[in-house]
Amino acid sequence: MNTIFEILPLLVPVLLIDIALAVAAVRHILRHPRYRFGNKTMWLVIVVVLLLFGPIIYFVFGKGENE
Repeated sequence: MNTIFEILPLLVPVLLIDIALAVAAVRHILRHPRYRFGNKTMWLVIVVVLLLFGPIIYFVFGKGENE
């Protein structure tokens, strides 16, 4: 139990950045109609289910080039 409290100050910034990236990715998915690969539903599932890496995968592979 003490170990959790020791690493908590390191985890909080990572979690906040992850949540911010997920929110930004979901907003972008809902506002833009075109993607390099896949469709809106697929990207929403990837971003929400793979919360840690989903937004990064979307911004690298899914986001359209004209945006």
